[in-house]
Amino acid sequence: MQVLLDYADIQINGSRPWDIQVHDPRAYKMALKSGSLGLGEAYMAGLWDCQQLDTMITKMLEAKLEGKLKTNLGLLVRLFTHKIFNFQTQSRAFEVGEKHYDIGNSLYQRMLDPTMSYTCAYWQHAKTLEQAQLAKLELICQKLELEPGMKLLDIGCGWGGMAKYAAENYGVKVVGVTISKEQQHYAQDYCKGLPVEIRLQDYRDLNETFDRIVSIGMFEHVGPKNYQTYMEVAHKSLKEGGLFLLHTIGNNISTVKIDDWVEKYIFPNAVIPSINQIGKAAEELFVMEDWHNFGPDYDKTLCAWHDNFTRTYHEIEQDYSPRFYRMWRYYLMSCAACFRSRDIQLWQLVLSKGRAQKYISHR
Repeated sequence: MQVLLDYADIQINGSRPWDIQVHDPRAYKMALKSGSLGLGEAYMAGLWDCQQLDTMITKMLEAKLEGKLKTNLGLLVRLFTHKIFNFQTQSRAFEVGEKHYDIGNSLYQRMLDPTMSYTCAYWQHAKTLEQAQLAKLELICQKLELEPGMKLLDIGCGWGGMAKYAAENYGVKVVGVTISKEQQHYAQDYCKGLPVEIRLQDYRDLNETFDRIVSIGMFEHVGPKNYQTYMEVAHKSLKEGGLFLLHTIGNNISTVKIDDWVEKYIFPNAVIPSINQIGKAAEELFVMEDWHNFGPDYDKTLCAWHDNFTRTYHEIEQDYSPRFYRMWRYYLMSCAACFRSRDIQLWQLVLSKGRAQKYISHR
């Protein structure tokens, strides 16, 4: 194990903050046998610790340690099944809502900013998480060229932050759809008194048209088998001359599954799309007006969420287990490492059906 970690300049039981402290030798077998899944499960079980989890995982990713392990037969089987089967069918669409987004609004209220934005913030001129999230919402509204009286569709509306901001600041009517009951209830209350409708609905059941469409952090749950369908729904729902903004985590390579640990414990059935996969799905349907990458901002966003979570966890720890606390810390810090190492990106795309006037990119 140490020979492998030497590639990443990580020592077992070393003195540096990114060195691994092993408490139980079972951790070695779990990591070597199951890769990232075993490493994460060993951490959740308290078999090892690290003072700076994000730095350690960043070093592992940059050294490409997983590629130095022998190919696991189980991994090949999982890749094959993801290629063959559709794991994001309508019957399974609500699974991620129940497993991830419905685990308690009290947790998210403490971890997120007051807008309850659970996607990458925009830190170009911001100093706080709330400022950065408001800057992201404003950037999206500018990119969409919102005007009073327009009707905006928010696919995957979360807790209603985008819907509320657009309705209050741009005078638009909003329809938001989510697959989380907890998010729907919160968003309905959060947007009370505004021209905002929040539906518990799968995107495939949409059957009306809108002046503008936005989708923030939802495309990661669509799945490669459904990218074409998703784009067709968006195309059908967008009026002529309209704009569609897609905000999504992006992969440097095309794949059919997400990291094993993340899929099992955090985002079931999720897949991070690549440039090729998005382009192929949008081909012949949309004109690409703008493609903006600010992936490094997600590292800073996740670290801010982690700080909020660890600082306030004592207020809600009676509702969760010590294993959950370790799982959630590992989730936030490992994801921060993925963006820091540029292993994954954050993209905002602006799409249209084709328009006469030139589109002006906003930054």
